[in-house]
Amino acid sequence: MRKILMLGLAAVAGFSMMATAAEHIITQKGRQFSVESITTKKGEAITFFNDDNVPHNLMSLSAGNEFNLGSQAPGASTPVTFNQAGEVSVICAIHPRMKLAVTVTE
Repeated sequence: MRKILMLGLAAVAGFSMMATAAEHIITQKGRQFSVESITTKKGEAITFFNDDNVPHNLMSLSAGNEFNLGSQAPGASTPVTFNQAGEVSVICAIHPRMKLAVTVTE
């Protein structure tokens, strides 16, 4: 009985920790991002979901948060974790009008 109680408490604690983490999903459709800007905390991830009918190549050259997802096919999703506080500029290397401003806070 004690073992079952301990497992139950561990499960509740795990769900509580997951509930506090923010889930950010940015879609790409019509060759644009679903939002123009977003704020996230250091260490959190933003998932980029290509809901478009063309590939996208999302990237950032912002110091401390550099990434390049390469060609992201329609229907693909990729999480990106932001590890340094500051302003991050995300672009699509294929579609220059696609721009997203990410503010990463402590």
